[in-house]
Amino acid sequence: MNSLFMLRIKLSTLSVYHGLLETELISCLYDLIGSTDSPPDVFAMRWGKFFSALSREESRAESLSDAVYNKVVYDDNVFTRAAAGGATADSSDKTMEAVRKDLDTLRELSMLKPEDIIGAYPRRAEFGENPLDLLPAWECGSTAITAEDIVRFHRANGCGEFARYIAFVRRGGRCVPIPNPDLVALDSLKGYEEIRLPVVENTVAFLDGLPANNCLLYGDRGTGKSSTVKALLNEYCDRGLRLIELPKMYLNEYPDIVQEIAGLPLKFIIFIDDLSFRADDENYAALKGILEGGIASRPGNALIYATTNRRHFLSETMSARKGDEVHLADTIQESLSLSDRFGIQVSFLAPDRKNYYRIIHALAEERGFEIDHKELELAAEQWAIRKGGRSPRTAVQFINHAAARLSKGMEL
Repeated sequence: MNSLFMLRIKLSTLSVYHGLLETELISCLYDLIGSTDSPPDVFAMRWGKFFSALSREESRAESLSDAVYNKVVYDDNVFTRAAAGGATADSSDKTMEAVRKDLDTLRELSMLKPEDIIGAYPRRAEFGENPLDLLPAWECGSTAITAEDIVRFHRANGCGEFARYIAFVRRGGRCVPIPNPDLVALDSLKGYEEIRLPVVENTVAFLDGLPANNCLLYGDRGTGKSSTVKALLNEYCDRGLRLIELPKMYLNEYPDIVQEIAGLPLKFIIFIDDLSFRADDENYAALKGILEGGIASRPGNALIYATTNRRHFLSETMSARKGDEVHLADTIQESLSLSDRFGIQVSFLAPDRKNYYRIIHALAEERGFEIDHKELELAAEQWAIRKGGRSPRTAVQFINHAAARLSKGMEL
């Protein structure tokens, strides 16, 4: 009985990490090592399919060992969730024994060389004098996989997709990872440093395990409310900060999110962007319940950050204020009360001309522009007029436009 056949048997008995057999990489390798009695065309096809899977690994693994290791550390199973939650297991524990057995098998798999597989294929001569001249080869590597290392990793980084990615959006009943989130940096958001400081300080306190508040960022469009939240993620993701964008239509799924992230050694901002409600919107009551603390109250590792163009969320009409309700004042106060449930409220207002120019000059200096200040200001003002008003977003758009023209030797 050859060693590849035995390895395939061992893979079939994976228990705690059995889910890895359903991943493309491990599944293709499992099929390949079981193909040593197949015709050359079938063997070659499975070889190519495995190599293709290896080359597509998101981790950009440099070797098979790296790729298998990444599959192990980012797996989401009962053991990894327990480890992420800080549970300890005795070395004689049955689950721990199963983990060690699985890891031994996966370590053996990760060490497979192309020569090991082609050497076990009895019809290799049909590929030519040197089969590896025809079949693509891979690097093996030697990344260690130990249960102790895995436990330490999960206690520091969480498990599953929350360990691998930093940004998520709620969609289809799950938190879907965003592989390439907006990389905006705090330093690149010019002109609102003092205004956003309470939000930054609140986030740092949250990461330090100190009391922190939910935050409401409200104000004019294009002033950097959403960008501030995204920049906080990029600034502090190395400290375990994660972001889950929760669209307004899915507010009723908040309890499911709470259950999913509870116990993880990470800090989460649940981000609700561009909030506004109609008077009869059931999502208004859902958000109010979340902020007040319902049955599924906010866990200790999550805060809610929301942005809106309306501090009071609800769109009102004059006719509503002149309604025939007996306790109209109470109704109006109720409709305006949601914002008060955010511990920190920060107003982002459109800049006046002076501050708009200050943002323009800061961005131009960052880009290394060499241009007369008055000429830059005149062009920036004309741009703002065409865009319908001054804002940090307008400033960034103008600077992008100016950079393109200046690089071609054109006038603004």
